[in-house]
Amino acid sequence: MGARKHIKAEAHKEALRSQYFAKLKDCPSSPRKMRYVVDMVRGMEVNRALGVLRFSKKAAAQNVEKLLRSAINNWETKNDRKAEDGELYISKVFVDEGVTMKRMRPAPQGRGYRIRKRSNHVTLFVDSKADANNDDK
Repeated sequence: MGARKHIKAEAHKEALRSQYFAKLKDCPSSPRKMRYVVDMVRGMEVNRALGVLRFSKKAAAQNVEKLLRSAINNWETKNDRKAEDGELYISKVFVDEGVTMKRMRPAPQGRGYRIRKRSNHVTLFVDSKADANNDDK
């Protein structure tokens, strides 16, 4: 790795140390379905988002709920205290496409149709409302 690339990578790592996030990798559902669930909770206060995810009928909501709980615990670990009600919100969340496994399905006349089993990666950032207000000023 070149010097500039190394310096930039170190700066990126340092910036991530001051943020609170959790990642879900290789989740076996399509990114399109996961984005639908993620869009429901983007920007919400965490306790409200947990309620929305708990009572959602979407299968992907269960994975996002676990991820959100993990991000909250990461915040609590870095700050050495419990999060109070209404203190945290989902500042940023995005879904990236993961590995696509390709399978063959038998088709008429000796052919095979390709099945694409998609996966995704979800990254969720939480932040306290007090920090967000300080950054705006």
